[in-house]
Amino acid sequence: MKPALLILAAGVGSRYGGLKQLDPVGTSGETIIDYSVYDALHAGFGKVVFVIRKQIEKEFLGFFGKRFSHLIEMDYVFQELDMIPAGFTCPTERTKPWGTAHAMYVAREKIREPFSVINADDFYGRDAFKVMADFLINNSDPTHYSMVGYELSKTISEHGAVSRGICSTDQNSFLTDVTEGIGIQEHDGGIGFPGPDGSWVMLPSSTPVSMNFWGFMPGIYEYLEPGFANFLKNQSDNIKSEYYIPTLVNDLIKSGQASVKVLNSSAVWFGVTYREDRDMTVLNIAKLVKQGTYPEKLW
Repeated sequence: MKPALLILAAGVGSRYGGLKQLDPVGTSGETIIDYSVYDALHAGFGKVVFVIRKQIEKEFLGFFGKRFSHLIEMDYVFQELDMIPAGFTCPTERTKPWGTAHAMYVAREKIREPFSVINADDFYGRDAFKVMADFLINNSDPTHYSMVGYELSKTISEHGAVSRGICSTDQNSFLTDVTEGIGIQEHDGGIGFPGPDGSWVMLPSSTPVSMNFWGFMPGIYEYLEPGFANFLKNQSDNIKSEYYIPTLVNDLIKSGQASVKVLNSSAVWFGVTYREDRDMTVLNIAKLVKQGTYPEKLW
């Protein structure tokens, strides 16, 4: 069974100043999503599912609706505030979705096969999709998952703070801990983020981080719904709280219910968190086209 690719594309681009999911960065007007789908298709993925917001449906589907649907099965779901487990209600003052694990949750009816999760605005690289596809196709353990790891120093932005999953691994490259680092940036000659007490938590530049490129078996949904319900029980009144994939994964690792292999890849990450990141992304893609990694026109 070919794996599926779940693309989290529900963001409204508040920091970017527009829908970066649709922003052309390739040599023939391609978006980052185009390159992700192209790499996934060539790596052996058989389906792509987009998680979007209702408010961008017309624009998003008008852009991507028939772009590659003749080459790979395509579907989409909405991520809306009220799409939460029974027994809970969304606070009226909340304006943003409940986080990346919530985005996974709303796609639960669309996923029946091994699948990978990625962000719409991150360029992960061809080899990253290859190693992930190889894992998903060959893995037979329903509680064995994976993640493509990247080096922290190569994933920060010159133009502002970013969020990253900060990882610890054992000697066999299995994940032992992953926590969401919020506000990571260069600070005082190093890289760190502000801790709960306001002091800076500094990190080695070589720290492995998650860029939200996860590989799961469909059975993870047996854990996701109760995990999300528990999160809502404790955090639903906090209108800024979010349920992150690293939170779900960390709980499963700590409880011994799952293992996560950190996959090594030669791919180089880059992305567009801020509008100012776009020029470097355009330049990096142009270099890859010139090297022959990608054709000048993907589709």
